[in-house]
Amino acid sequence: MTHIPPPAEELRLLDAELWQLDARRAQLLARRAWLVAALQPKWQAPQPTGPAASPRPEASAPSVQNVLLVLGGVLLTIAAMVFTLVSWGHLGITGRTLVLGAVTVAALAAPLPLLKRGLRSTAESVAGLGLALTALDAVALHGAVFPETPGAPYTAVASALLAALWTAYGLLPGATDLCLPRPAALVAAQLPLFFWAIAADADAYGVTAALLVTAGFDTVVAFRTTPGSVRVVAAIGAYGVGAWGALAAGLLTWTASGPSAAARAAALLLLASAIALAAAWQGGRTAVRVADGTGHPVQVNGQALGLAIVSGLLTVVALGGTARSLLPELWTVPAHLAFGIALLAALRLDRLPDTVRRGLAWASAAVQALSLLWALPVVGVVVLGPLAWASRAWTGAPSDARTAVTVDVTWPPHAEAAPLVLAAVAAVLTLAVRDAAWRPRALAGASGLAWATALTLPAVLELPYSAGLLIQGAATAGALTAAMFLRQHGTALVLALVSSASLALLALASQTATLVVLCGLIALFTAASWRLAPFTVPTALVLGAALACATGAAAHWSPAHTALLVLVVPATAALLAGRLGDSKATVPVEAAGAAAGLLAIALAATDLPLLATVLALCGVITAGTAIRTDRRSVGYAAAALFLAAAWVRLAAWEVDTPEAYTLPVTIPALLVGALRHRRDPQTSSWTSYAPGLAATLVPSLFAAWGDPHWTRPLLLGVAALLVTLAGARHHLQAPLLLGGAVLLLDALHELAPYIVQVTDALPRWVPPALAGLLLLALGATYEHRLRDARKMRHFLGNMH
Repeated sequence: MTHIPPPAEELRLLDAELWQLDARRAQLLARRAWLVAALQPKWQAPQPTGPAASPRPEASAPSVQNVLLVLGGVLLTIAAMVFTLVSWGHLGITGRTLVLGAVTVAALAAPLPLLKRGLRSTAESVAGLGLALTALDAVALHGAVFPETPGAPYTAVASALLAALWTAYGLLPGATDLCLPRPAALVAAQLPLFFWAIAADADAYGVTAALLVTAGFDTVVAFRTTPGSVRVVAAIGAYGVGAWGALAAGLLTWTASGPSAAARAAALLLLASAIALAAAWQGGRTAVRVADGTGHPVQVNGQALGLAIVSGLLTVVALGGTARSLLPELWTVPAHLAFGIALLAALRLDRLPDTVRRGLAWASAAVQALSLLWALPVVGVVVLGPLAWASRAWTGAPSDARTAVTVDVTWPPHAEAAPLVLAAVAAVLTLAVRDAAWRPRALAGASGLAWATALTLPAVLELPYSAGLLIQGAATAGALTAAMFLRQHGTALVLALVSSASLALLALASQTATLVVLCGLIALFTAASWRLAPFTVPTALVLGAALACATGAAAHWSPAHTALLVLVVPATAALLAGRLGDSKATVPVEAAGAAAGLLAIALAATDLPLLATVLALCGVITAGTAIRTDRRSVGYAAAALFLAAAWVRLAAWEVDTPEAYTLPVTIPALLVGALRHRRDPQTSSWTSYAPGLAATLVPSLFAAWGDPHWTRPLLLGVAALLVTLAGARHHLQAPLLLGGAVLLLDALHELAPYIVQVTDALPRWVPPALAGLLLLALGATYEHRLRDARKMRHFLGNMH
């Protein structure tokens, strides 16, 4: 007999033999590696060839399995439906019962042994088939056994029975691992109440109540069940059915015809709000870390926060809808705002979770924001409506403040409550916001809303026109005061500027009001300049220019004479800029003065003698500014203004020989310029020679263009040529460019008649052809001409 050693001894022998084999294999592999290295230059070791690598599968085995199982279940379900709908009538009652009963029982019983064998996916597919068969059984029973039963009650009873049956099936001892039965039962549970309400001929309120009760049931299931699939289906049902019911209740509130209907709709909305609040209270366990107003991180549940916001909004809509049915339409928005502000009381309830309190606060903020959006058109009409008086100045004071702002616009309906809304939100921002980080912003917003309240109050109450002006002036003064003493003064300053502009436009209705309001605004902005000079001083100067124009118009002066009065503003600006020095207000003040100077020039443009005077006075003011060391460059503008004044004066005198007046100025100016250039060779030729040359060349050029004789153009051309040659000889930029420009224009004037004659004599195709040839020539020598242009620029740049 063969000797069989004990298992332990046999295992030891096998291990010893395997160790010897491994050692021998290692020796052989080492010898093979040495031989391969020694023969490498002469012989390459044959590479092992094997089958080509199989391509990576595009679908995993579990995916293929699931697809096959789903397709099989779907096909079987379709086959059962075809059988039920088509072949059902070919069998008797006994056959029908046996077939469907046997197939359904088999489909429901098969998953249990499949789960025991570990075939979970197959069991799920067969269970799904069984659930579908039970639904088909219900359809078949209605067609064969209960054909006279209406569809709505039968659907309600059948869906309730199916929900109970599928729930019981999913709770069987062997079927608890199946994922389909209980979610399917929850889906079926969405139908009974809805169809029962339809079967009972319930009105819209009853159907909406059924939807909301179903949503509440889903909410309870979502928070009380453990399986994840059931919770997901319950959450989807709660959100979907709940949103449907809440929208329906909101529509019923909006269309309610009386207090009774509004109360019933409000009860439905409160039910929806209670469901959302309960869900927010329970909350999800998932939280995200965000920063609050103090910068410290806090835990906030996003889902619970959203539900709390929805709950607060639904409550406001419910209570506001009830109040709307009892109050006039004027008080609809204030009533909703009152209930929205009342939500802030939840902030004092310590029993509420922080997320719920935060959500109710956000809901209150949303209601307040919507109320402000409703009141915004009223503020827009009050602020922008006075623009219409720009084209109706001094046509007569309107009867009241509302008429004054609605010249070209329509007064919004039910706007009488707008000041109340604005004031209420301002009070909330002042009293409710206590956080250190948000407090300054809240105060700035409250001041803006208080300003808007003051502006809209006269028009809403239809106060007299003068009272409206006084109140708007007080609002401007209040905004300026807030801008002077608040840290974040930007908002208040903008409001002050806006209200002052609106007030000035509103005062255009009456001559007296215009003068009084402009004087008051100038005094107001001047008084505020000790804290806000960069903004208020330019504004006061602009208002001063407007006052000068209004004073001239009131005195029945022509625009040209009014321009002399407007020149007081740039003179004042020049004096103030000299006193301010390097202040931030210097540049804005100078800009305002320059704008007033341009306005004066524009007003005097229709009267040449006065225009010359205005230009000369502007030159004096500019020359005074150029005395300052940091404004030396303004001297060029002063020289240009003086030259323009001289030219305009010559044109006003209708001088035919301007050289008689300009040469006595040009010769001394050139001598002074030459003396200065000799003492300081670094002085620019534009400073030394340009004023003197332009004093004669430019008026002579204008006279030559209107002179039909040849003497003046010839003499002007000779003079311009000499100036050009002198500039080229001494490398002076101003004489070269001024003389060359005048020479070119004078030559064009002389050649213009002949050019016109030649143009009329040539065929029409010749000018385009010549232009094309010129372009080709320029393109061919582009690089060369660029080099010449650079040389010319360098040559001119080296001149003085």
